[in-house]
Amino acid sequence: MSKCNYLSVGIDVGSAFSWMSIVDPDENLILKPFKIIHNNLDSLERALAAIKKAEESNSMKSQTFLESTGIYHFPLFCYLMESGFEAFVINPLITYSIKNIGIRKVKNDKLDSIGIAKLGLKPNLQVSVIPAKLVLELRALTRNYYNLVDIRSSYVNQLKTHLHTVFPQYLDVFCDVTGTTSMMILESYPTPDKILRAHKDSLISKISKASRKGINKATEKYDKLVLAAKSAKVFGCNLDSVYFNISTTLTLIKGMDSAIAATMDNIHTLVKQFHSEKFVQQVNWLNSITGIGFLSAVTIMCEIGDYSVFKTPKQLFAYFGMDPEVKQSGKFNATEVHMSKRGSRIARRAIFAVALACIRKKRNGEAINPYLYDFYQKKASVKPKMVALGAVMHKVCNYIFAVLRDETEFTVRSPEEHRDAYKPSVTLAA
Repeated sequence: MSKCNYLSVGIDVGSAFSWMSIVDPDENLILKPFKIIHNNLDSLERALAAIKKAEESNSMKSQTFLESTGIYHFPLFCYLMESGFEAFVINPLITYSIKNIGIRKVKNDKLDSIGIAKLGLKPNLQVSVIPAKLVLELRALTRNYYNLVDIRSSYVNQLKTHLHTVFPQYLDVFCDVTGTTSMMILESYPTPDKILRAHKDSLISKISKASRKGINKATEKYDKLVLAAKSAKVFGCNLDSVYFNISTTLTLIKGMDSAIAATMDNIHTLVKQFHSEKFVQQVNWLNSITGIGFLSAVTIMCEIGDYSVFKTPKQLFAYFGMDPEVKQSGKFNATEVHMSKRGSRIARRAIFAVALACIRKKRNGEAINPYLYDFYQKKASVKPKMVALGAVMHKVCNYIFAVLRDETEFTVRSPEEHRDAYKPSVTLAA
């Protein structure tokens, strides 16, 4: 086994401060754990000076390894790179595997920094690839988009809870309580009393305008709404505080809608601005896959980052956390196997949405992707539906890998056509 010819700097990253250690290629500690205070420039400069001194004393370059901590490692990583040092990020699952390998159970940040430094000397160590600035920009926007959508969903659930208390029949009138017509009613006529006192023709006109439907449809909706309001007078708690909560929740939902729309606009602007970049071309290739929309394409590519690091579809499955857990010991083999879910949660969410879209039908009854639809139906006939959907997600990952590998747009074709197109030519031996 060849020995490394560099000093390994290990940094255990925290939110306010980190611990740094340096070991030589023989794993001898040449710098005891050194505390780096993130918001103190003197402390940061002393850390850089300690690394430079170690390099000069040992006449060799250094490589710095940081454990990925979500967001806390990133400013320190950028600072090291901009200062001219080689820095790498290690997946925390890898660093966790080397902790507590001794007999004593000891856990502290100082020892962890030494362990990370020694880990940096291991041959074939897998380190994370830091994406380009465009990828980081779009990744921040897409992740924030999904975060805003989740917050909005929680507000919608709160709104339904409040309506269940004071106006339970309202939920039978509007299947989507945050639709345009429903929001207009809740803002203009927030209580059953105000609905009953409202001028009939005026309210019908407003419903027709908001729903963009004719007067007859609006009248039907009005009749249902009045009936629900009368029922609420009998079965419903008339609490002013709950009506106030409904009003504030509506304001929060509208704020979330504005933030979501602004985030989406920023994503479109960035993609258009860098339309000639290969990353954006890869987004367009994914967008050509049946069932994948613009947002899903951007999200998946942002989570992938650098596609070139993936050599097989199975590596992509594992990166997304869609690979199956393996539970085997001796003669025991687990029969109930789940996804490992160790990879990107946002990517799994996007691919799950794509898989759902692929097994749906259009209004005319035609399947969006007939081959995946048939595949799902066959799987669902012998397996639980979620297991069958997981198999469809794997198929979608195969599509993603194929279009990125071939650098071409997606074409819907049957498994037989695909097999014939890629059937390896057989050469007979002379």
